[in-house]
Amino acid sequence: MLVFPNSKINIGLNITKKREDGFHNLETIFYPISLSDIIEFVETTRKTSLINTGIEVDSHSDNNLIIRAYNLLKKDFILPELKIHLHKIIPLGSGLGGGSANASFMLTSLNEKFNLKISENKLMKYAQKIGSDCPFFIKNKPVFAEGTGNIFSELDLELSSFYIVIIIPAIHVSTKEAFREINISKPQKSIKELIRLPVKEWKNSIRNDFEKNIFKLYPEIKNIKDTLYNSGAVYSQMSGSGASVFGFFEKKPVLPENFSKYFVYISKS
Repeated sequence: MLVFPNSKINIGLNITKKREDGFHNLETIFYPISLSDIIEFVETTRKTSLINTGIEVDSHSDNNLIIRAYNLLKKDFILPELKIHLHKIIPLGSGLGGGSANASFMLTSLNEKFNLKISENKLMKYAQKIGSDCPFFIKNKPVFAEGTGNIFSELDLELSSFYIVIIIPAIHVSTKEAFREINISKPQKSIKELIRLPVKEWKNSIRNDFEKNIFKLYPEIKNIKDTLYNSGAVYSQMSGSGASVFGFFEKKPVLPENFSKYFVYISKS
C-alpha cells in the first residue's frame, strides 16, 4: 500500500494559560497543505521493519512514530509483519507536523488495508496516544485547536485561491527556547473569530506568540518573514514554534536568489 502523509501549518498561535501539569493551553488553526512524505508497506515473513530514504530519521527504534502506530494497533488486532518504506521529504523539526502525519496515516492505512473496521473517532483516540496533534491528520481538515492542541473544532476555511510559500532554514528551535520569556495572556478576540476576516487583514490581527522571542534569538527567521512580505505576501507568519515560515500570495511569487539556500516549497494551497 502506498500513501502520502501531508503536512500542516499553524495559522496564528496564542498561549493562553500555563496549566498545573506544567503544560500550556493554546489556540491555533491547523491547516493541511500538500507537502508530503511517502510511505509504502508490504507484507513480509520477517519481523516488521522500517527502511528510510530521503531525509534521515531514526528508523531502528520503537520510538519511531510509524512503528509506534503499527504496534499500537497490533496490540488489539491481528496484523501481519510488514516491510515499511518511508521516503522522508518534510524537514524534521520544522513545525509542519510531518512525524505526526506519518503516524496517523499509518493508522488509517492499516485500518483500510486489513479491514479492521475501526471508526474515525476510535482512530483519533489511538492517534491521541501517539501525540497531541496526531488526531488532526485522521480527518485532515482545517480545525480550530485549543487545550494543549488536542481539542478540535472544524472550520470552513478555504484558501485554495492563494499560492502558499514555505521557507525552512537550517535552524532547530527547541521547546525550551520557544517558551522562554513567552507572554501568556488570553487574547481579546479568539483566532477562531479573527480567521473570518479577509486574509489581507490577518497581518494586523492574527499573531504567533512565539515569534517575538524566536525572532530575537534567530533574526534570520524574522528576515525570511520580512522578505516574504516584501515579495508580495498578503500574510506571512512563522508556523508554530518554527523554524518554518509561510506566506500566502495572490499570484506566484518571484523569490530572491539567496533563498536557494533554504528548503523552499511553493504550491496552490
